[in-house]
Amino acid sequence: MVQIYSPEGTAGEPDNRLTSSVPTLDGLRIGVLDNEKPNAGLLMKRIVDRLVERGAVAGPQQTKLEAKAYLPCPGEVIEYLADNTDLVLTGSAD
Repeated sequence: MVQIYSPEGTAGEPDNRLTSSVPTLDGLRIGVLDNEKPNAGLLMKRIVDRLVERGAVAGPQQTKLEAKAYLPCPGEVIEYLADNTDLVLTGSAD
């Protein structure tokens, strides 16, 4: 038996809401979720370093563990970052 999937999808309305800005970076814990693309972790670490210069605190830097860049992050990594950071930088294009 062969199953054929249609490449046509459905598109909903995009959620274009922006989160509110924080008034100051003082004490804000900035973490990194590295998707392990080439130089992604280095790029985000340097951004964190610049934010630390402006009053933020460097938080944990995590990888997606065994997941590839195109796969979702494991729940335990998300929970850890949620518990130990105020803001997480993630993602990097090729």
